Amino acid sequence: MSGLLKHLPWIYLVIVNGFEFFAMYFDKQRAKQKKWRIPEFDLLFIGLIGGGIGGLLAQQLFHHKTRKFRFYFIFIFGTLVTIAIIYFSYKREPRIHF
Repeated sequence: MSGLLKHLPWIYLVIVNGFEFFAMYFDKQRAKQKKWRIPEFDLLFIGLIGGGIGGLLAQQLFHHKTRKFRFYFIFIFGTLVTIAIIYFSYKREPRIHF
């Protein structure tokens, strides 16, 4: 793999987890101010596509969405997606056995 392409999964994971973390922080601040908030669907979707670690970290640090089991479940699943991305980015090319 070329240089940038080799690091693409890591770049993706840093961006999506950072985005989830800051989206949760922003949503928590808006909740305190009783202002417009980020839709739950958006927060869950970001967690599902690999932002689980950022979501779990934000839940613990900001005590946000901790009573909603679906957030915990989706963030755990998103963490598993992250692990899969890391695993497959380092796995050698698949071999076909006949």
